[in-house]
Amino acid sequence: MGTFRIEGGHQLHGEITPQGAKNEALQILCAVLLSEEKITINNIPDIVDVNKLIALLEDLGVKIQKKGKGSYTFKADDVNLDYLQSAKFKEDGRGLRGSIMLVGPLLARFGKGYIPKPGGDKIGRRRLDTHFEGFIKLGAQFRYNKEDHFYGVEADKLKGTYMLLDEASVTGTANIVMAAVLAEGTTTIYNAACEPYLQQLCKMLNRMGAKISGIGSNLLTIEGVDSLGGTEHTMLPDMIEIGSWIGLAAMTQSELTIKNVSWDDLGVIPNVFRKLGITVERKGDDIFIPKHEDGYEIQNFIDGSILTIADAPWPGLTPDLLSIILVVATQAKGEVLIHQKMFESRLFFVDKLIDMGAKIILCDPHRATVIGHDFKSTLKSTTMVSPDIRAGVSLLIAALSAKGTSTIHNIEQIDRGYENIDERLRAIGANIVRV
Repeated sequence: MGTFRIEGGHQLHGEITPQGAKNEALQILCAVLLSEEKITINNIPDIVDVNKLIALLEDLGVKIQKKGKGSYTFKADDVNLDYLQSAKFKEDGRGLRGSIMLVGPLLARFGKGYIPKPGGDKIGRRRLDTHFEGFIKLGAQFRYNKEDHFYGVEADKLKGTYMLLDEASVTGTANIVMAAVLAEGTTTIYNAACEPYLQQLCKMLNRMGAKISGIGSNLLTIEGVDSLGGTEHTMLPDMIEIGSWIGLAAMTQSELTIKNVSWDDLGVIPNVFRKLGITVERKGDDIFIPKHEDGYEIQNFIDGSILTIADAPWPGLTPDLLSIILVVATQAKGEVLIHQKMFESRLFFVDKLIDMGAKIILCDPHRATVIGHDFKSTLKSTTMVSPDIRAGVSLLIAALSAKGTSTIHNIEQIDRGYENIDERLRAIGANIVRV
């Protein structure tokens, strides 16, 4: 189990460039299975979860060549479907949540897709019903082996249909879209997720020859085609990283420039941080965060009531940033209620922040009230364990702002989502060592 040792209390300075988007990468990489032609993908983040998926594709028989940092070519012209029934696939697929999105492309192109029940973050239940109900509506037969926890769908030919999703699941929408592009006839998906990463997937599929309309809305129409070709695709910067660096700059009262953020794809994220009193300046396609030497003050609602920040499907606030916002609020002037609607258990890391001296009331598994210190007292260093990717980075930000030396164990969780995070933080002045 790896460890970070962090000496907090140092101001940071300089520029940091966000990695390619992890959540986009998991969708885009699965989509290479839809064509036998060469597909080039750029700005792929070098992180554990993405590298696991690339290894899975290679085991499936996809020909993969690395062109340069973050740039690969993929050619799925000789896929080994027998691998899907192997013990190795059942083991490797179980360790990666994103592996569920292999099913849609495999079902569309080869008439069958299998997956072991995926693992991933321990942030509560994350249902797979939306995925498989969509496949069934397209005409697939579903089966589930309870002993092996192994899912399967099979179909001679998928047929387009209308469907109203029971939840606007991002991965569910992506999976169904990838299945529908090669289905016979027209598929209409209502209550579809419309996150920028899903828009990126749809645009890439259209360049490959798919016919998807309604991109960016919650109503997608897909006219099935017989086959898809090759393309080149460059991934967006990771909006969760961008939000993490905004929070880091504020908490450490540092001046920081976040480069090449693709502002137009950030949605409400800059404004949510502004509601916490943080100055977020647009400079071209960069974000500039000045030193908050006098702190930052949380806005109330216009009637004077306490601000509530909650997650919601896009264009609402992504749930992946709520833990960052909660940490940043611990040093704000004022109070805020954080409401984590979409996942249970994601707020259970706050006990570590309370140990560090933060004033937080955990109301229930979904809500926490934060009373900010206004930098009148600093957080105290401590020893902690990273429970998942986002909570781990939130605790890291807390440690970088705290007085003294903190230790974070189980940093493999952080490495699943953030590329060389310790090296990049040292480059802007952080005192962090990987042990």
